[in-house]
Amino acid sequence: MTAFKTIKGVPVKTISGDRAGASFEGQLYYDSDGVGIFKFVGALAAGTWASGGALNTARTNLSGCGTQGAGLAFGGQNSGFKNESEEYNGSSWTEGNNLNTTMAYLGGCGTQTAGLAFGGGSGGSEVNGTEEYNGTSWTEVNNMVVGTSEMGSFGLQTAAISASGSAAPNSPTVNVQSYDGTNWSEIANVNTARYALTGAGIQTSGIVFGGSASPKGQTETWNGTAWTEVANLNTVRNIAGGAGTSNSSALAFGGTDAPSPTVNTEQWDGTSWTEVANLAVSRGGLGGTGTITLALAFGGTPPVTGATEEWTAAHAIKTIDLS
Repeated sequence: MTAFKTIKGVPVKTISGDRAGASFEGQLYYDSDGVGIFKFVGALAAGTWASGGALNTARTNLSGCGTQGAGLAFGGQNSGFKNESEEYNGSSWTEGNNLNTTMAYLGGCGTQTAGLAFGGGSGGSEVNGTEEYNGTSWTEVNNMVVGTSEMGSFGLQTAAISASGSAAPNSPTVNVQSYDGTNWSEIANVNTARYALTGAGIQTSGIVFGGSASPKGQTETWNGTAWTEVANLNTVRNIAGGAGTSNSSALAFGGTDAPSPTVNTEQWDGTSWTEVANLAVSRGGLGGTGTITLALAFGGTPPVTGATEEWTAAHAIKTIDLS
């Protein structure tokens, strides 16, 4: 099959089936599954939150990673620090093997079968430990350079970022650390010191937003080399949930706006934040993971909850039949 078809003399790439996502937005392609069928990927339509299965262990200030259909939640607190780990299959959570160290306010990233947990707080001190998850059990690996909690975190098990946070209780830092699958190293600092912020993206293209000492709306993007201050959130918040895959594609949801938890959700398009559909349950200290089209929110407070919500949005696809 040829790589291209033509429409009005213009070559158009051939692709099988429907294609959505930011990388396809505004694209016209020929669907090889049809006969004479061209498709156009339109803008992202309005998304909605729907209830999912509750965590088995209600908790707040936890972390997580993975996707909406294959999520991982770990750590947190509820009448003490937690080391419980749970896996989500798109409808319910299943208890898995525990972290080796109980901790809350920790960083997390990766996938359900290749997760990474790092830093956090336990008993009034910052933790520098790192643990890797292989889909069955957690293994302690090399420590962070600086023990940090309440950071913005994103990336994969072998390529992670810990941005800002607290290097001592309630003491914001600009420090950023990068993990290569073996060791942590310090890299370029963020512009604004804060803790209780949220992150999303990959090691070479990420974003952090919100945070404290007082609730903040500041947003910074990371291009793999440097941090850039960009447009603020519309609703200032800390300890929010987040999801996203790059410095131009993210969701911010929930969090606390001194002192009240919020249901507010905002979507980042690389230039500005736009308010979209609210969570059903107002909460801060929640976990979040996924993408701007399929995200997961779980846990949080007050009161401490195990509630899970699933975010779904889709790009409109228009079919052009020339058969």
